[in-house]
Amino acid sequence: MTPTRKKRLLAVVLILIGVGIATAVFLTAFKENILFYKSPTEVLQGDYPKARNFRIGGMVKKGSINKSTTSLDVEFLVTDYAKDVKVQYSGLLPDLFRDDQGMIAIGQLDKNGVFQAEEILAKHDENYMPPEVAASMKEKSATYDDYKVNN
Repeated sequence: MTPTRKKRLLAVVLILIGVGIATAVFLTAFKENILFYKSPTEVLQGDYPKARNFRIGGMVKKGSINKSTTSLDVEFLVTDYAKDVKVQYSGLLPDLFRDDQGMIAIGQLDKNGVFQAEEILAKHDENYMPPEVAASMKEKSATYDDYKVNN
C-alpha cells in the first residue's frame, strides 16, 4: 500500500470513529432528557421510569382538588377513569386548571405512591385535550366519547 493510500485510509477510519463517538454522545444525552408519558393505570402497575421525571396525564377527578389556605400547595387526583393517582404540587396553577378537565403533570413518584409535580399543564381551550391524554382516555373509558378531541 502506498503512503498516500495509508493516509487516506487513516483519515477515513478517524472520521468514522469521530462520527461514532458523536452519535453515542447524542443518543446518551437524548435518552436522559426524554420525558415519558404515563397514564394513572400504567403508573399504578409500576410501568414508569424510576428515579427520574416523567409526565402523567388524565382528567382532574371531580371534587378532588384540595388547596392550602396558607401556601401555594395543592393536592388532587388525576384519573383515566380506571385508576387514580394523587398529585401534590406547590406553585401557581394554570388559569384553566379545574375539576373534570384534562391536564399533564411533570415530576416523579415518591415512595408513598404520590406524584410530586414540578409543573402542571392544563388544556388551553374547551375543545382541546393533549394527544397523550386523549389516547389513554380512549383506551380506558367508555365516557371518552363525551370529550371532543382536536388533534
